[in-house]
Amino acid sequence: MGLHNLSPAPGSTHAKKRVGRGQGSGLGKTAGRGQKGQKSRSGYKQKRGFEGGQQPIQRRLPKVGFSSKVEKPYVINVDKVKAICELEEITLESIKSVHKLSKSVKRVKLIGSSAKDLRDKIKDEAITTSRVKDQ
Repeated sequence: MGLHNLSPAPGSTHAKKRVGRGQGSGLGKTAGRGQKGQKSRSGYKQKRGFEGGQQPIQRRLPKVGFSSKVEKPYVINVDKVKAICELEEITLESIKSVHKLSKSVKRVKLIGSSAKDLRDKIKDEAITTSRVKDQ
């Protein structure tokens, strides 16, 4: 076998079908499109996901998705967890000493009627309370 043989192996290729070139070709008249109907027309294009009039699967299934990348803080009601009110200074570590938090908690929000009074004790950026509207 020579190195200069770039032609395909015998029997591996076929002549291209010439569609719509007369009855004798076997692909004349309707040119392999069958009889009448939408698919036989020129310019026919089917919508993506079209299922012949049946409700497409993407419309039968419920919408799913979107989860916010903004991490929500862990909320503690100080009226229920009195031990937080008694801390000298409030940091993430000091809250962990009196209230069980999981390791994944990075931010804490204190809520409740007495949360506003704890503002001065908070010494950590990760801890917030409910905002007071400016007068």
